[in-house]
Amino acid sequence: MIHNLKNKIRELSNKNRLARNIYSIANTVKVNSLSWVSDETFAKMKYKENRGLTLNLDNPKRFNEKLWWLKLNNRDPLLTICSDKYLVRDYVKDLGLEHILNDLYGVYERAEDIDFEELPDQAFIKTNHGSGTNILWNKENPFNKNKFIKNFNKSLKQNYYLQSREWNYKDIKPKIIVEKVLEDKDNSSLIDYKFMCFHGEVKLLFVDYETASKDGTHNPYATRNIYDKNFNYLDVKVGREHFDKFLISKPKKYKKMIEYAEKLSNPFPHCRVDLYNVNGQIFFGEITFYHGGGNQKIVPDEWDYKMGNWINIESSKIKLKSK
Repeated sequence: MIHNLKNKIRELSNKNRLARNIYSIANTVKVNSLSWVSDETFAKMKYKENRGLTLNLDNPKRFNEKLWWLKLNNRDPLLTICSDKYLVRDYVKDLGLEHILNDLYGVYERAEDIDFEELPDQAFIKTNHGSGTNILWNKENPFNKNKFIKNFNKSLKQNYYLQSREWNYKDIKPKIIVEKVLEDKDNSSLIDYKFMCFHGEVKLLFVDYETASKDGTHNPYATRNIYDKNFNYLDVKVGREHFDKFLISKPKKYKKMIEYAEKLSNPFPHCRVDLYNVNGQIFFGEITFYHGGGNQKIVPDEWDYKMGNWINIESSKIKLKSK
């Protein structure tokens, strides 16, 4: 019942700005009120609330169950470095892939430190320690700077770990990153290529369409198609509705994208490597370890198990927390 009610509230918040703001405030209050709850208790509550299922941590089989198991047990310090959208750049460089990094205009610890007059005509602004706090700067159509400062400084004070108990975010020092705007002339929207990697091998590709609104903020109506490693379309849904598969085709240098994704994912039992492809030029986006927080519905249900089977949680690469 709670699961169905939350889904209806989310749908309403996606359609109405006021409802979205109220939902955000209520969610913050709830997260803070649960900060004292153990990670395992939180995991079981969150999974039941979002999926309507009982979380099996003793013998996880589903993909989402194994993500929660990894959240609670994997304590590899490299997870924190690669979750930090600023520090991960060093990881990419160390692997000899500096050429796929986007241009960085500046890094700031306070929103008011940004000198907008020194920025190019356009810039993409985001935080390094969470998800969804981003905006597009455009000198010809500037946003409300006071509102921007208030919202981003508020975000800098938040610990994303509390949202979903992803340990890798717990000790990230919050910063604001300003980057070059990537524009794809071949498509109406910049396409996100999310490579789902299991023990260093790409198994699936999530292609997200129109993930950002025109102002650079998160688009709640973004769509997603699923493909196998050879870019064959699969009739599978994970968290989002499909888009018309004829809107896109296999990107240029696709094999090179797979090569980069597998190289970046190699140390981990599972991660999602996000890349962009702008007219054949590949750009690194980010590395995510717990897609959708381990809460997104997978249809058909058998794929939840199939994807889960690709994660070996007893792998020697997993550095378990001390008991």
